[in-house]
Amino acid sequence: MSSPHRWLRPDVLSRDALASIVVFLVAVPLCVGIAVASGVPAELGLVTGIVGGLVAGAMPGSSLQVSGPAAGLTVLVYEAVTSHGVAALGVLVLATGILQVGLGLIGFGRWFRAISTAVVHGMLAGIGLVLISSQLYAMAGASAPGSGLDNLAGLPDLFARITGTAALSSAAIGVGTIAVLVLWKRCPGRLPGMLPGPLLAVVLATAAVALFDLPVATIEVRGLIDSLRLTGLDDFGLLADPGLLGVVLAFTLIASAESLFSAAAVDRMHDGPRTRYNKELIAQGAGNTLCGVVGALPMTAVIVRSAANVQAGARTKASRILHGVWLLLFAALFPAVLGLIPVAALAGVLVHAGAKLIPVTTIRPLWRDHRGEAVVLIVTALAIILTDMFMGVLLGIGLAVAKTAWEASPVRLDVEERDDRTTVALSGSATFLRLPLILDTLEALPKDRPAELDLSRLRHLDHACRTALEAWSIHHGAATAAVPEADGAPREAALAATAPDSRGPTPPGR
Repeated sequence: MSSPHRWLRPDVLSRDALASIVVFLVAVPLCVGIAVASGVPAELGLVTGIVGGLVAGAMPGSSLQVSGPAAGLTVLVYEAVTSHGVAALGVLVLATGILQVGLGLIGFGRWFRAISTAVVHGMLAGIGLVLISSQLYAMAGASAPGSGLDNLAGLPDLFARITGTAALSSAAIGVGTIAVLVLWKRCPGRLPGMLPGPLLAVVLATAAVALFDLPVATIEVRGLIDSLRLTGLDDFGLLADPGLLGVVLAFTLIASAESLFSAAAVDRMHDGPRTRYNKELIAQGAGNTLCGVVGALPMTAVIVRSAANVQAGARTKASRILHGVWLLLFAALFPAVLGLIPVAALAGVLVHAGAKLIPVTTIRPLWRDHRGEAVVLIVTALAIILTDMFMGVLLGIGLAVAKTAWEASPVRLDVEERDDRTTVALSGSATFLRLPLILDTLEALPKDRPAELDLSRLRHLDHACRTALEAWSIHHGAATAAVPEADGAPREAALAATAPDSRGPTPPGR
């Protein structure tokens, strides 16, 4: 796979062409379903998939991962469209793309790998729960109340309101779609690998609606050209709103992290060239820039379509480019087909996709072996449900940093009775996080004996601890002790102490 023209070989091109058809069949229901769930015309999901194949797919970075609209951004896009209108979507995605390109050019792509996996899994779990709660309403032919918490709280009432032919038919189509998706993968033989489950489920649901003439809502078709809205210079004025700037940052963080984590996962599936993270970030940015220009959905690399691409035998980037070609031909030649698809079926596909975002099987072992990581995951997911995507991710990152700082700053206090004085020897890293423990130990020392601090074994002493220890030392009468500087080198400082009724300070040089 080292030759740049290897994809021109007939044997490689034939494998890539077959793989591209599989990816196309997986992509169609997902692109359409994500667009509908995001509150925008269905055609915009196809446009993002087309750009992901033809633009991001042709650029250097990752060789086999596929880009398009992602379920992970559905909730955030829906909130942005609901709050600011579809007209604002283009400039948000455009700004996201430009920011991604800039981050890739300055070499920031590799730093996205430093994001805690617990935060990422928590983010995906929160997204999955919010996605499920919103799409259950669509499965029942009802409108979701709004926020993730409101959606979850309203589910009992929703289930009680599933009465009448229309609601029961819609729910049956949604549940049937999920059942097909779950059972299809368990079928023996090679057929499940050749025929994507989402496509089969949507086709069967569409056929059932047509055959039994069910009163179920179907997708509203507007036409590819009519769905596009070019972003103009005047639209950039919307970014003066601090709230929209926050949405751009959230788009950038989530889309970039999801793309680069997907790249790392896809790299483990094949033995071809590894992903060049900065170039991949630039490719994602270029795709989002174009999506923003035409007012389409934001784009990320998506693991489901990428895995299908690898498992179908793809060898080069030609497969993902061709999948974009097939999406373009479908959108241009067969747009009326979209109008036959029931909304409840797409909602069922997204409920199934949302469930797969929740790491159910990993939470228990994570809680057993790495409880702090499990807490970060759970808090991030709950914060997304209770607030919004951006605040939830920020809280998760902050909690992960605090946890790491706590674990990286262990301090040990050894209290020894030496002759006529008490010596407290500190070792490790004395930071503000451990200050309560340190001060509690010092304040518990006997008041009638001279006391001394030995700080010579500390690897690090931050400013907060230094200030607190100096204040404690001065309050008890000063002596000398070795103290690490900020760079770790020791110095002499008045941080040893005696009790107020002692015989006076220890002479320098003790």
